[in-house]
Amino acid sequence: MDLRKIKKLIDLLEESNLAELEIKEGEEVVRLSRVPKGGITVAAPAPAAMPVAAPAPAAPVAAPAADAAPAADALPAGHVVKAPMVGTFYASSTPGAPAFVKVGQQVKQGETIGIIEAMKMFNQIEADVGGTVQAILVENGQPVEFDQPMFVIA
Repeated sequence: MDLRKIKKLIDLLEESNLAELEIKEGEEVVRLSRVPKGGITVAAPAPAAMPVAAPAPAAPVAAPAADAAPAADALPAGHVVKAPMVGTFYASSTPGAPAFVKVGQQVKQGETIGIIEAMKMFNQIEADVGGTVQAILVENGQPVEFDQPMFVIA
């Protein structure tokens, strides 16, 4: 990969709100990531801006937030595998193929448990730990956000 392509990738990363970008061409891999300046201060204004922008439905917005907290607490005990990037989750390698994992299935550390498509690149999601899949928190074809819980393994 030549320097001009890498410079274009850096420009793309700077112009977008992506935190990380990985491109593979054959055996060459370029991975760019950035940490927002000031850490939390960059992320804090976005959630605060949403309720201010929509003051009329304040009560309905508060109700889902209250429902979300118990849902997070309702996760089974175990290690939570979170999405390493923004993209679309796929449970199998091709449409119609069996899912990589099912609830109750034993997995080994490093075993592929799903795929996230980001910018037309398919990234394998591997189990961080070995154990039994307790819960699958995302559905096939569902968009996922960075750091969103996807699986629980115990």
